[in-house]
Amino acid sequence: MGSLTSTGPAPPRARPHVVLLASPGAGHLIPMAELARRLVELHGFAATIVTFTNLCGPAGQLLPRLPTSVATAALPAVRMDDLPADAHDGFVLLELVRRSVPNIRALLRSINDGSSAAPLAALVPDFLCSVALPVAAELGVPGYLFIPSNLALVALTRHILELHEDAAPGEYRDLPVPLELLGGVSLCREDLPDGCGSSRHPGYEQVVELGRRIRAADGILVNTFYEMEPGTAEAFKRLAVPEQAAGAFLFPPVFPVGPFVRGPDPDEAAVGASSPCLEWLDRQPVGSVVYVAFGSGGALSVEQTAELAGGLEASGQRFLWVVRMPRTDGGDDEDDPLAWLPEGFLGRTRGRGLAVAAWAPQVRVLSHPATAVFVSHCGWNSTLESVGCGVPMLAWPLYAEQRMNAVILEERLGVALRVAPDVGCLVTRHEIATVVKELVEGDQKLRRRAEDLQKAAARAWSPEGPSRRALEEVAIKWKAALGKK
Repeated sequence: MGSLTSTGPAPPRARPHVVLLASPGAGHLIPMAELARRLVELHGFAATIVTFTNLCGPAGQLLPRLPTSVATAALPAVRMDDLPADAHDGFVLLELVRRSVPNIRALLRSINDGSSAAPLAALVPDFLCSVALPVAAELGVPGYLFIPSNLALVALTRHILELHEDAAPGEYRDLPVPLELLGGVSLCREDLPDGCGSSRHPGYEQVVELGRRIRAADGILVNTFYEMEPGTAEAFKRLAVPEQAAGAFLFPPVFPVGPFVRGPDPDEAAVGASSPCLEWLDRQPVGSVVYVAFGSGGALSVEQTAELAGGLEASGQRFLWVVRMPRTDGGDDEDDPLAWLPEGFLGRTRGRGLAVAAWAPQVRVLSHPATAVFVSHCGWNSTLESVGCGVPMLAWPLYAEQRMNAVILEERLGVALRVAPDVGCLVTRHEIATVVKELVEGDQKLRRRAEDLQKAAARAWSPEGPSRRALEEVAIKWKAALGKK
């Protein structure tokens, strides 16, 4: 009996499916969405970004416009009302992910058992969702973590794990200070991320346990690029070579695949086209405006808000300030951020300054020819946006790993100056005025370095760029693993 042949066209081959698990917050969702976009458009995957109904709301509120092949799915809500009322945000998030694991498993099995047209190729949780990694192992697919921050944070995690390699259960050891990380980044105690400065800190145990889960990943994708952290990138590259890593502490391979920042969205562009910010910038001289913004979670005290206003006024420079509600003890019904500015400030600075409440089209502001300097909290998303636009920074870190980021920006890259708080942790108006004026009117070395880094960021995702090649290497591994199933 002869073999059967088909005379019609071959059926389209299903794209291998990558599921990306995002923790809440713009700083996590936006870069993960861009990672999904590249996997779809450049490497032939189908992708689904999974979000949590608890804490997050509809994914569309934060996700940029995506190709049709990038789907979104919201996990069912889980019970959270039994947690202590004073539970901190980090604990709540980790508990949310832990309680959602059965729903994550069900979703992945629905793909992996063939009920989906696209075979499951990999699970990519955000690093705060690392508790879901064992599900990938259960299903026999690669589990890679996504770090929306930098290589220095990965190097710090590795150092903490190595320090605790032979520690007894419940034993937590202090990091040495100054701390020398892979690649030569040196940190004093004040530069360490929240929870890492002391083993007695309530969050230190959580940091160690999170690191132990991260170590179980098959690989780590990091939202950075080679020229941003060349020393650390080289150090991790050496550790990936068995001959050079002999005897070294075992850790997953690390892939710098960024920068992932949100590109212009048509809807946002339409809004931004009529934005008072951009209309005002259009009337300012090239390279004359100081842009001030502290991200979606950056809140100053009432006193610090007044000092910042005084510093901007005293500097004599043009400024665009995105004013957010200050931290208060509660009990005040005022919900307009501009109402917290010093009396008469808006009138005295009218013409050379513009203060707007809560939001501005940041990438469009940073890319505007009038923008000279970015006063930033050094969140990694904002950092990469500033680098991508070639704008030097006044580094004003507030929380999380931002102090470490500021060290990298000032001491390793030379694209920022850090503010210096006084003994009461207040940045005075005199300090603000001095540094702002220096950045706008002083030596242009920082601006030249920022422009060089801007070109390097663009090269990272050119056809032969290091980030594009790194993600291609990962994609090949995923497809090869799928072929062995």
